[in-house]
Amino acid sequence: MLTVYSEKHKLRDAKTELYGGELVAPFECPARAEYILERVQSEKLGEIVPPDDFTLDPITRIHDSQFLHFIENCWQAWQSSGYHGEAIPTVWPSRRMPQQRIPDHVEGKLGYYALAGETSISNGTWEAARASANVALTAQSAILNGAKEAFALCRPPGHHAASDMFGGYCFINNAAVAAQAFIDQGASRVSILDVDFHHGNGTQAIFYDRADVMFCSLHGDPNDAFPHFLGYADETGSGSGEGYNHNYPMGPGTGFKSWGSALDDACQKIRNYAPDALVISLGVDTFENDPISFFKLASDDFKRYGATIGGLNLPTLFIMEGGYAVEEIGINAVNVLQGYEGI
Repeated sequence: MLTVYSEKHKLRDAKTELYGGELVAPFECPARAEYILERVQSEKLGEIVPPDDFTLDPITRIHDSQFLHFIENCWQAWQSSGYHGEAIPTVWPSRRMPQQRIPDHVEGKLGYYALAGETSISNGTWEAARASANVALTAQSAILNGAKEAFALCRPPGHHAASDMFGGYCFINNAAVAAQAFIDQGASRVSILDVDFHHGNGTQAIFYDRADVMFCSLHGDPNDAFPHFLGYADETGSGSGEGYNHNYPMGPGTGFKSWGSALDDACQKIRNYAPDALVISLGVDTFENDPISFFKLASDDFKRYGATIGGLNLPTLFIMEGGYAVEEIGINAVNVLQGYEGI
């Protein structure tokens, strides 16, 4: 299996995250990608290539141009305002503020474009996010050109990023950008299967009223898990997208038996939809020892469900999302890919 990887992910090296009322070292860190890369190499999974450079055009098919301009220039604006430390949102346009204008000051812009307060913006964030999108687009191009499968080792991740919101460690929605690229290049239908522990709220919001991209997400119940405000089972799409959004929220302690049953149901929906391509938002924070999740999948389970995905027999693009048990992340991510390949 082809792996696409960029050293530029290291430019995203934030030092602060707001978690549990404290400023802590971010769970989303450069070591995550390094452990995965080492495992890809040690298991001889296949060729590893750097990404091609793409323009902003395929990204602006998904994301608002003003939002992208903000992410690109936030760090400079933050420093110019005289703030110390990293840029963390502290104020939002809430439910009692119906006229949501975009302020001029960086503090206001941060709150306007943030969906949550845990994710700081620091030097190198934009460059790393652009490189991550290029990784996804390069792997997507490989499939378009005939590869059966490819692994985009993206970092930072993307599935929480909506068209004009960042958060949950995500700035550009790599899975959405890749799915749209398939559509723009001739696909009639694309499925996105999100197996990250956290609901792909950004991906859902982007495609919620569309029938050409079907979204299925297996995740922690939003009553108990971040991002909390999307991901319920009764969210099935709107307008022409009605019936093309499928959520599988599950509670604390969920093990592979229940999780695997949800995956089987999602895979049957994908078969019935008969997409031209399948995009997997591959988060391995469903692992039993993940520090910020509550599912109980064991490492062998990742290989088992990789085989289930392989049984769909579709051109498949794996895009890396979450997973914060850092020392095991390479084992679990590559187990999915090996299971898919029948290894």
